[in-house]
Amino acid sequence: MGTAPSVLVFDVNETLIDIDFLAPLFEQIFGDPRVVHEWFGQLVLYSMTTTMSGCYVDFFTLGQGLLKMLADIHHVDITGEDLRRVKEGMLTMPAHPDVADGLTTLRDNGFRLVTLTNSPPNPDGPSPLEHAGLGHLFERQFSVDKHRAFKPAPLVYRSVCEELKVAPAECMMVAAHVWDTIGAQGTGFSAALITRPGNAPLPIHGLPQPNIVAADLRDLARQLGERSSSPDERHLGGDAIQ
Repeated sequence: MGTAPSVLVFDVNETLIDIDFLAPLFEQIFGDPRVVHEWFGQLVLYSMTTTMSGCYVDFFTLGQGLLKMLADIHHVDITGEDLRRVKEGMLTMPAHPDVADGLTTLRDNGFRLVTLTNSPPNPDGPSPLEHAGLGHLFERQFSVDKHRAFKPAPLVYRSVCEELKVAPAECMMVAAHVWDTIGAQGTGFSAALITRPGNAPLPIHGLPQPNIVAADLRDLARQLGERSSSPDERHLGGDAIQ
């Protein structure tokens, strides 16, 4: 990899905002709060499937449909009110407690901050990011909805570079998901993996490894600050995992 990035491109769901906020709702519907992570995993899987198949429905519509599918799998009844509450919950999840501090430090250290999310814009009100009180910290908020293709489709990462008029090598993808960091690295980004609970590096030789592995955004800000302040650490190698 080249020198340290100037643009940090953040995933939103789970990386910045906390999907465990939805766990009580899933406990009410399914009797088990852990189903929220089964649902989110299926949401990621089927978002990729729709893109690879040349299809598209927005992330919120897909999330509601997968709730119905899981209700069939778990033999529970689902109501229209349940579907409404899940969509509302997807729009109103709070930020992780480290996020505002970490983002503020990164911005104050001179990084350009943008987001790239699978979630569509909300025509009826604030975006999930804005509802979480984070919108003012970002220069731009990008959604894959414009391109009708979900991450990790290469075109959505490239589109961020085109909009910002920067080269991929100037960008670092920051995400809690290895599939997202690999996708970005495949288009020339560097990558930072945030190891939120339930997420970890994928230590397979032959696959791109995160340039940075951080516990949270405060840790990311610290690591990037240390690298940028040391002449010997200005180059980011893709060898965080051996």
